[in-house]
Amino acid sequence: MKPVSLLVVAGLVAFAPPPSAAPFGGEVRAVSLLASPGQAELVVSVNGDVTVTDLTLRDPERLVIDIHGATLGALDLPMYDGVNRAGVRNVRVRQFAPTTVRVVLDLDRQVDYQVESADGTVRVTFGADRTFLAWSTTSPARAADLPVETAPEVETLPVVAAVMRQGQEPRITVSWDGASVADVVSGFAALSGRTIILGKEVGNTKVTAEISDKPWTQAFQAILAANGLSAQEMPGGIIRVDSPKALAEIDSLQPMETTILRINYARAAEIAASISGILTPEKGKAIADTASNSVILTDKRNRIDEISDFVRSLDIRTPQVSIQAKIIFVDRSDISQLGLQYDIGNESQFFNKLVSRADPNGEPGTTFDENVTIVDLGGNTVSAIGNADATIAGSALDLVFSTAIGGFTLTSFLSALEKVELSDVQAEPVITALDNRRAKILVGEEIPVRIVDLSSPVTGGGGAPRSTVQFKETGIKLEVTPHVTNNREILMTLDTERSAIQPLAAADLGFVITKQSSQNQLLVKDGETAVIGGLTVTTVTRTRTGIPLLSSLPLIGNLFSFTNDTENRKDLIILVTPRIIDDGVTN
Repeated sequence: MKPVSLLVVAGLVAFAPPPSAAPFGGEVRAVSLLASPGQAELVVSVNGDVTVTDLTLRDPERLVIDIHGATLGALDLPMYDGVNRAGVRNVRVRQFAPTTVRVVLDLDRQVDYQVESADGTVRVTFGADRTFLAWSTTSPARAADLPVETAPEVETLPVVAAVMRQGQEPRITVSWDGASVADVVSGFAALSGRTIILGKEVGNTKVTAEISDKPWTQAFQAILAANGLSAQEMPGGIIRVDSPKALAEIDSLQPMETTILRINYARAAEIAASISGILTPEKGKAIADTASNSVILTDKRNRIDEISDFVRSLDIRTPQVSIQAKIIFVDRSDISQLGLQYDIGNESQFFNKLVSRADPNGEPGTTFDENVTIVDLGGNTVSAIGNADATIAGSALDLVFSTAIGGFTLTSFLSALEKVELSDVQAEPVITALDNRRAKILVGEEIPVRIVDLSSPVTGGGGAPRSTVQFKETGIKLEVTPHVTNNREILMTLDTERSAIQPLAAADLGFVITKQSSQNQLLVKDGETAVIGGLTVTTVTRTRTGIPLLSSLPLIGNLFSFTNDTENRKDLIILVTPRIIDDGVTN
């Protein structure tokens, strides 16, 4: 049997080169998050004289430590491994300014903390309800850079855990030939820095396998699965290895526990529905209390913390979006009318329609009715009317020309009109909505409209028809559901409308609602203006009435006809400009 060699572990660690001298006098050498009884410590090791300032930020909760007069130098900056340690979800270290290093702790909640700076060390101390595996930006080879009193803490770190990067776990190249499961698990424990315990049903199974440059977690799971074993992480980060049956039996013995999770931003009912799929089957329960906006969670004790962390990841503050829409509606009508009327007659025969004649048999000053026609039966005579019924209402120009031709009187009437009607409506509704929440704004009125139902009389037989009153909502309406994407663009579902009611002329014939609306979905950058709708409708109507044959003559045809030209143009433009409103701070 070839013994297991753990020398490969040392080959997995990449040591950073010695840091260079800081150009501004101070240098940050290491950042560590350590556990001590009842509390957690953020330890920043520095060289040189520095000053420290601190502040807290809300929504989400953050603790910011600024170290002035220092640089990062050649410090290797591994990303935080994502483990929640004493409420710390992330640790970020950046060169915030040429002479300022910023350390940001992303927290689950506000904490009471104390900052001390002495002997080349900046310490931030706050309470912790349980112990945790320490984290550091340095490898053990650089533990001497930390202060003496913190060196034992760093030395207990596993060889690889100190340089583990998020999404990049230590890789292993090793072979086993008849090694016991206990020895193999011990090797993985030394490699990963995790505490791994064996169950009583692990047995003395021998392992023969060869792993070549694979992440240790994948290799660990493959070795356990090949030998009928499984692993389960316990609270505190301890990994328990045993048969699946034994782990299930132990898990079934866990007592049930109930806790209350306060929800800040989301709705408790939505959170309860979201976590229903991860609760323990038949035992776990999540009940939403709408009065306090809390979730009453009941599940196994060893799963309470896991589910609570999941709820906190859902209960995050979402940005608000301010949306400004602009609706422009222009309605323009151009009307041009021109016409000529002719009247010819004499004293003994005439039409009394255009030119009123005096009644020769009546009292002085009296005239015939306009519909009276006088016909002379004693001789040959003629009378005529041209375009008598073609009139222009509200004409802007009226011209009368009269002449005598022998015993006849010829009178000509000219009427002309040009009219322009313009309606320009501009509405700019502004509305602010939460991310993924529907919002609506209406600027208008509700108009009562009487509806007559001729088929339903009030009383039987010949009773009056039944009438009801309905309220119709008209005006400017904007409905929007915004969503802020990860790259801070805004996806919007929009419904815009401009409407007005126009009753019909007849008393009980109803009404007409003129409406311009659009429904669409679009993606817009923050602060960008987009055109979500544009429409132009042009209607041209030309009417011509006149004396047959004469009105068709070229050049002079207009002298014997009436013309009515109407052009109506409607333009609609809808613009929208969204802006993200938040107070996020990025480093």
